[in-house]
Amino acid sequence: MALPSLPDDVISEKTVCVMDASGEVGSALVRRLLRRGYTVHAALHGEYEIVEGLCCNNKKVRVFQADPLDYHSIINALKGCSALFYSFQPPSDHPTYDEYMADVEVRAAHNVLEACAQTETIEKAIFTSSVTAVIWRDDRNSTPSDLDERNWSDVNFCRKFKLWHGVSKTVAERTAWALAMDRGVNMVSINGGLLMNPESITTISNPYLKGAAEMFENGVLVTVDLNFLVDSHISVFEHSSSYGRYLCFNNAITSNQDAIRLANMLLPPSQSTPSVDDDIRVYQQRISNKKLNKLMVDFRSEVEVEIK
Repeated sequence: MALPSLPDDVISEKTVCVMDASGEVGSALVRRLLRRGYTVHAALHGEYEIVEGLCCNNKKVRVFQADPLDYHSIINALKGCSALFYSFQPPSDHPTYDEYMADVEVRAAHNVLEACAQTETIEKAIFTSSVTAVIWRDDRNSTPSDLDERNWSDVNFCRKFKLWHGVSKTVAERTAWALAMDRGVNMVSINGGLLMNPESITTISNPYLKGAAEMFENGVLVTVDLNFLVDSHISVFEHSSSYGRYLCFNNAITSNQDAIRLANMLLPPSQSTPSVDDDIRVYQQRISNKKLNKLMVDFRSEVEVEIK
């Protein structure tokens, strides 16, 4: 059984850093960590307005401008922090994934982990990765068992089929793990499914969805709600027993009806897909998140708690 979460008096004494706090995951993490009583360094590489309201009304958050390609700016944001929650956010002027963006994400991961290694107060780094760093292999259909945290995407396979999101996430995460092990950084990764957030628009052009038809047929097309993803990050930080990688999703798309519902959420209303009542095919789910579910069994979410 997983160890209990940190007690409130320990939480109130801890300072953590969230980078990139201007991203969808990062900004939600800032809010949730404040609700739990942490002091937060919000490291931004994007728009300040995303956390501006929190900064004006809460003395427990400080804002830092931190470019993931600028090692010294990361060091500055990490000073005095016991943890880093890191998620890569593509720059607004280059939001798509391609070979160039893969190189940028890898260099950013290297800088972030090196900065953690040089910050004596860091107890744990929580690294946001993706299910696309797990599922893409040429032999995926011949694997007898479900895919889990032990599996890695084949970078050459991803390059061959221009699955750039998979390339970027796989190489960046492997780079982070190599540096963490070499430099003695206590790192945990969260490999999330397709992010679903009711407050923003996820579209069919999301780079995660390149190869979605194959994911669906292979039983590995999964999504994760933003609240669950944020809770997962906090849970792996607060539990001293957490280790390694965690696949993070709370919905698997295994039937044509599921796929149509997802498509209609991603497409504009004018392009919505009609339901097909007579298509009852169901594909076997072939990906497992048991490791994370076991860790989070006693986790107390703060979703409904308001910031004081």
